[in-house]
Amino acid sequence: MSKARSAKTRGAGRREAGLPAFARTGSTLADVFAALGDPTRLKLVAVLCAGGAFSIAQLTENTDMTRQGVTKHLQVLAEAGVVRDVKVGRERLWQLDPAQIAEAKRTLEMIGQQWDAALGRLKAFVEK
Repeated sequence: MSKARSAKTRGAGRREAGLPAFARTGSTLADVFAALGDPTRLKLVAVLCAGGAFSIAQLTENTDMTRQGVTKHLQVLAEAGVVRDVKVGRERLWQLDPAQIAEAKRTLEMIGQQWDAALGRLKAFVEK
């Protein structure tokens, strides 16, 4: 690693030190939000939320997507920690991994609370 890059990395760590926990874990959560930002991946997550584990064949049923297309979307979701696969015999079954979704939910709730507090302060200021 070059000196310039390591100095840049050290500076980033100092900037993050004063941030709330959810902001310090931003790169992982950014990956989750980016993965969920695609409509196809969001639909796959919705199917997986129904429970159980699904094969690629099951996930492509009644869709116009190819197995290869679904597999690529599942790999993006897996890299973000949203889904995981389990090998059963010769088949891979995909299921939701709720930990990252729960963290994203907590983050959005915290941001929502911060916005509510800020709007409350703004309202009090305007009413004075």
